[in-house]
Amino acid sequence: MSMKKSLLTIAALGAFAGAAHAQSTVTLYGLIDEGLSYTNNVRTGFDAKGNPTHGSLWAIQSGVLQGSRWGMKGTEDLGGGLKTIFQIEGGFNASNGALGQGGLLFGRQAYVGLASANAGTVTLGRQYDSVVDYLGPLTANGSWGGTFFAHPFDNDNTNNSFRVNNAVKYTSANYSGFQFGGLYGFSNSPQFAQNRAWSLGARYSNGPLTVAAAYLDLKNPGSTCGGALPGTLLNSAGVNACTGSDTTFAASKQRTGGMGANYAFGPATVGVMASETLLNSWAGTMHTTRFLNVEANAQYFASSALSLGAMYDYTRVNGGFTGSGLDGNTGYHFNMIGLMSDYFLSKRTDVYAQAVYNIGSESARGGVAIVGAGGASTSTSQVVARVGIRHKF
Repeated sequence: MSMKKSLLTIAALGAFAGAAHAQSTVTLYGLIDEGLSYTNNVRTGFDAKGNPTHGSLWAIQSGVLQGSRWGMKGTEDLGGGLKTIFQIEGGFNASNGALGQGGLLFGRQAYVGLASANAGTVTLGRQYDSVVDYLGPLTANGSWGGTFFAHPFDNDNTNNSFRVNNAVKYTSANYSGFQFGGLYGFSNSPQFAQNRAWSLGARYSNGPLTVAAAYLDLKNPGSTCGGALPGTLLNSAGVNACTGSDTTFAASKQRTGGMGANYAFGPATVGVMASETLLNSWAGTMHTTRFLNVEANAQYFASSALSLGAMYDYTRVNGGFTGSGLDGNTGYHFNMIGLMSDYFLSKRTDVYAQAVYNIGSESARGGVAIVGAGGASTSTSQVVARVGIRHKF
């Protein structure tokens, strides 16, 4: 009998050791952001004389501060410091229950890969580019402010307007605060460069200081359904043949680069960043359109539960759309100011209020549109205000 007990004990210990070696975890998580937004001037159409008409917009909107989402992520320990990782994440509209990202089930992220504490991480699937990973967190919209704080048209993708399909991504280990990475999104076509994407980025964080830089290069974004960034391609019935259209601009080429820094002073953090986006043949034009964004932002924790934020952005545009149509020479600009207060009722639930004012030069008349506010204005300015609640689970 004692021999049998010993054998059973050894077998049980062996099984436990094997289970410990192959330990795996799966986490289900999510976030719901819902609130009431007001926009003072939204174009509604044109009157009989061809003049634009407008109205004020009151709207219940989901996912403005952060995109409402649910997902699963997990790891499996392979031993020797190596592990398998995966993440699938879908966006949704809490106002009506619809799927986000053009109806994709896992439109926010969907990837699998291998991670090593010493060698870094390699993942494959639908993923964020380096601008989102490294530069976005230094902006107000990419950290505490959300969509309304995005630079005009989200021209630099710091608000994560699109993801990259068919992507292979590398993220290095953290070397005393320094980390870098890159991504390549395949066209999945014999025309190798048609609708492909690549990006690079790096970040250094040490104590109160964080600095980062990133670059993104897109070739014919939106020109195909199966490439790195699916477009809006209408079939004979006038219906989009692509699933999950991601493209922000219809251009033959898009290049975005930027850098920024944040510094923490006790309960306050201040930041500056600059980015530039170049669009070749945007919307059928034959010239290059240039967006230059310069942002300053600050966040202050008045208490452990209450934070206050402010942001100023200046965006200069040369070429592209003006109030009278397409123009390759005329320059115009936007000045945007955003304010926010956020109060945490618990670790998982907060209520917030925010307001953004955007004013453009006279040549930008009819082109002033705060991202996510509901549409372009009929004048050189637009204001949006919102109160909302966010819950994480």
